[in-house]
Amino acid sequence: MSDPRPTRRAFLRGASGLAIALPWLEYVHGEARAQAATAQRFIAVYTPGGTVLNRWRPSGTETAPVLSPILAPLEPVKNKLLVLDGLDMKSAVGEQHQAGIIALLTGTPQSKNNRNYAAGPSIDQVIATGSKKPRRSIEIAVRWATGKSHGLLSPINCLNFENAQGWKPIPPRLDPVQIWNDLFKSQSNAPGMDAMARMARKRSILDFLDRRYAALAQRLGSEDRAKLDQHLTKIREIEQTLSTVQQPTTAACKAPMLIDTKNYDPLTGLDSSDNGSVKDTSTDAEIPKVGKLMMDMLVMSLACDMTSVGTLQWSDTEAKHTFPWLNLSEHHHFYQHDGGFKPVECEKICTWYSQMHSYLLQAMAAVDMGGHSLLDESVVLFGSELQEPPSHLKNNAPLLLAGGGGGLRGGRWLRYNARSHNDMLVSILNLFGDMRTTFGDPKYCAGPLPNLV
Repeated sequence: MSDPRPTRRAFLRGASGLAIALPWLEYVHGEARAQAATAQRFIAVYTPGGTVLNRWRPSGTETAPVLSPILAPLEPVKNKLLVLDGLDMKSAVGEQHQAGIIALLTGTPQSKNNRNYAAGPSIDQVIATGSKKPRRSIEIAVRWATGKSHGLLSPINCLNFENAQGWKPIPPRLDPVQIWNDLFKSQSNAPGMDAMARMARKRSILDFLDRRYAALAQRLGSEDRAKLDQHLTKIREIEQTLSTVQQPTTAACKAPMLIDTKNYDPLTGLDSSDNGSVKDTSTDAEIPKVGKLMMDMLVMSLACDMTSVGTLQWSDTEAKHTFPWLNLSEHHHFYQHDGGFKPVECEKICTWYSQMHSYLLQAMAAVDMGGHSLLDESVVLFGSELQEPPSHLKNNAPLLLAGGGGGLRGGRWLRYNARSHNDMLVSILNLFGDMRTTFGDPKYCAGPLPNLV
């Protein structure tokens, strides 16, 4: 006899197979020189599992750093890179992985009063507040919500939080084709882009799902029903902001090529197992290709003036997926500590992420925004939820800043003595003209970091 209970995949595949995961200051050419000291655009990139510190930390001097084996792929953009050494994630108080991803952009401990999510907004949403762009911000993720979160939003995988009382968690978008269609299809010459197709695309995915959800909700427990209600409400809000057709507004605006992603299942996390024993190697093999497409879309969403703020998650804090292109058949968490700490394999993974960071920065540097590059006017933050995988220590967090926004000076290795990473978040806000002296939980703040500009 078949099990009558609804599966996660049955529930969330209802929308015609579509996947759910759930400031740039106005730049006027005539005022470009006057506004040069203010950053224009912000990107945050999250990678899971910390690093192998003695293979990550550079050598040399502040102004002539020698990049480490893990950071070596960033050599082509070293002059735009700031390696921040000696910052501790002091506000990451709570469950060892969850507290790290929550604190990374919020600077707050986990809050029991907010269902173990953040106790404040994430910095990306603060920067985006008041933006007049068509989309206030764009949140995307690759191979997200693995392991114990089973494809759903959770403190295990949430990076972004609203800048409003309650600080609701914001789920990322997962389906690369869906994202491309929402952002760029109106700019392309793709066949079948007639008026009816455009109107159909504008309809919310949840409109297709409503009837199915109403029936299934009756079979869900109250806790699961509340979780899914919250998840789907956030997705509806996001989709409403993405439904407006965006026309090119800058010469740099060009829709990225939509590649074939048919072997990539953005919803594979729904079938994941707590311990990572369920593997989807077909989807995993597509991660590099899909990740580059996600980065291309993020870069062009900035260049096309669709938004000035974006975030990319390469996974969640569990990262229970494999790395076929690196000949690593176990999941990242296994190499961190589930199978005993394996520094060689962890270094291999971290080095590959550096290659992807270099790809993103070089793509931004190649976009001409009128005498300067997209990277020149941006601030890009790369971070993780911890530093040392086996112990979950969060001191000496592996943090990088890149770009030239706000006068940020790259090509340097800055060493701080156990300063709080909250001070880095304060400094980023200062680059955008917000001159506050604390961010997140003020008890973890001493003021902005010196020597960034």
